[in-house]
Amino acid sequence: MMNNNRGLARAWRYRALARIFAYLALMAAACSQSSGDGDGSGSGGSSTSSGSSVGSSGSSGGFTSSVSTSSVSTSSVSTSSVSTSSGAGGTGAGGGSSGAVGSLGCGKTSTITFEPVPNEPPNGFGEGGYVRIQSGGQNRGFAMRLPDNYDKDKPYWLVFGFHWNGGNSKEVDSGGSNGYNMAHFGLQKMSNNGAIFVAPDGLNAGWGGNNLQFVDDMVKLIQENYCVDTTHIFANGFSYGGGMSYAIACARANVFRGVAIYNGAVLSGCEGGNDPIAYWQMAGLTDGVCTVDAARPMRDRFVANNGCTPQNPPQPPQPPPFLSPGGHICTDYAGCSDGHPLRWCVHQSGHGNAVVDGTDDLWNRCATPPQSCSDACPCTWVPEDVWSFFKSL
Repeated sequence: MMNNNRGLARAWRYRALARIFAYLALMAAACSQSSGDGDGSGSGGSSTSSGSSVGSSGSSGGFTSSVSTSSVSTSSVSTSSVSTSSGAGGTGAGGGSSGAVGSLGCGKTSTITFEPVPNEPPNGFGEGGYVRIQSGGQNRGFAMRLPDNYDKDKPYWLVFGFHWNGGNSKEVDSGGSNGYNMAHFGLQKMSNNGAIFVAPDGLNAGWGGNNLQFVDDMVKLIQENYCVDTTHIFANGFSYGGGMSYAIACARANVFRGVAIYNGAVLSGCEGGNDPIAYWQMAGLTDGVCTVDAARPMRDRFVANNGCTPQNPPQPPQPPPFLSPGGHICTDYAGCSDGHPLRWCVHQSGHGNAVVDGTDDLWNRCATPPQSCSDACPCTWVPEDVWSFFKSL
């Protein structure tokens, strides 16, 4: 029996490795099909920062057997508003802005019905659940979390988190093995449960096809049922989800205030792509799936759109060794148009969304219980950096 168990364990490991290699090969192929403008050149003023900070944690990626690079649809969403608030709404420690513009759902009681999020537990955090919706003639769905002590008369930020290839809403909503530390890419914790968070499910666990229509329909439904600050709607995502966030930056800059892209590529198209938007992006020197070379044209499109001064920003040295501090360098581009900053971060690590300076750790092992983040066991700098960027807007 013991020998049989060992054989089963070996077989399971081989299957898991095969799935990993298949996923990496598919994503590498998809990323290699990315297109965009050339790399920026010249010199210009900017501010740069490097080092490490103890922050939130990461969740492991999923795997699937197919990747689509289809472009997305052209439909648009209405951002009608009914009220203006002088406060930050319910964003609490997550920040907010004066002059928040409330959506049609302000003052109303929601008619949305929450179901359990498919495949949970582990469960997400806070009031909410799973919402089913018809979009583009298809059955779609998303996980959603409300702020603590939601007040229907106060506008709240709305943050969409798009999963990776083979992922799902549960993994974004629950934070995977890292739990609350990385729920909604770590931003729910950074907000002190002070915003509305949404984790949609892609078609066939990816973001090819008619997903802009899906985004439009989600925004409309949520705005009509909850009090949303229509001036602070954000998208962020990892890998394929980063590609979807990029597609939103290209096509919905009139609806979304900003995006954050974690090691993504042009995987979901770039329809339009001529309008400015607050833009945060990171790429990894040792990422062989969605490479730095694939990320630079994405960045440079919005360097141009945002009116920033082109430059060749600094980056950390190729590892080994993995440095701390110095394992990542972020550059804030100078000269950008008002309200459209661009922050570009390059790290030494590979294909992950919760990279840790000083190691090749992609998923924040130190934030997985029973471990905890400390100076001796550092965690990722990414969620804190992104939330600070969003708060500045």
